[in-house]
Amino acid sequence: MGADDSAYQALAETLDGDDHRWAFGAGFDAGTAEITAPPPEGVDRDDLATYCLMLADDALVASQRLAEWTTNAPELEEEVALANIALDLLGQARVLLARAGHLGAAERYRVGPQDDEDVLAYFRDERAFRNVVLAEADLGDFGRTMAWMLVYSSWRLALMTRLVASRDVVLAAVADKAVKELAYQRQYAAQWVVRLGDGTDHSRERVQAGLDGVWPFVEELFAVHPVEARLVEAGVAVDPAELRAELDAVLDQVLPPARLTRPERPAVGLVAGRGGRDGIHTEALGPVLAVMQSLARTHPEATW
Repeated sequence: MGADDSAYQALAETLDGDDHRWAFGAGFDAGTAEITAPPPEGVDRDDLATYCLMLADDALVASQRLAEWTTNAPELEEEVALANIALDLLGQARVLLARAGHLGAAERYRVGPQDDEDVLAYFRDERAFRNVVLAEADLGDFGRTMAWMLVYSSWRLALMTRLVASRDVVLAAVADKAVKELAYQRQYAAQWVVRLGDGTDHSRERVQAGLDGVWPFVEELFAVHPVEARLVEAGVAVDPAELRAELDAVLDQVLPPARLTRPERPAVGLVAGRGGRDGIHTEALGPVLAVMQSLARTHPEATW
């Protein structure tokens, strides 16, 4: 993290400044020429499509999870903030799904005149989704949601910061915009984690329990899938193993003023070395997809 990238320096002193910032919105246009651009020279088309699905599904499923807070957040201001964060992630997902669709990933699932991004969002089953398990995890109460967001946004920000240098023009463009959005999301989560952790005994217990609950899913974030390994070698993808140090650095800054401890819990989410990137998910993903996909599957040829 650069000197101007620390959102946590003054968190222990005050959390109620006048510099209130909101998410940057879901609008994103990578341009038709970029979406339809061929893969970089020497890059396998199927590998690139799969990698786009991985990054898209991380954002799409996380967005759907955060949307569950609509009408349920503790305050209207937080409801608006969480909805905007969900829209930011949805914006990232849409471009990445469109890119994956252009590369051929949508054809096997097409059931009507839908756009590629809709085909991939609404007509794949659980085993076809490539998101990390953390993205699908139950967000529970507000304390757990903030702990989840701190981990998720810190990890994804580290990834997107590096992906700006990707040889694929669409991945680089998505990453360039996502960095700004994720920096806000990380700051938002860090502020709430400190506020809750350094608040009442009950609020600290809840956010600590939330951190404990999401911690078993953290290890998978740094596992390297064969598709990622090949694309890292080609200068297109990011090596997940390189991201651990940045997440640890964020937690080292946030947890002490929050009076929270780093959990020591065994990892879950991988079965014989395979996890969400291979379509191996927890029971939490099915209900998320059922809600997200129900309308499109009920009226598969509808347009609006």
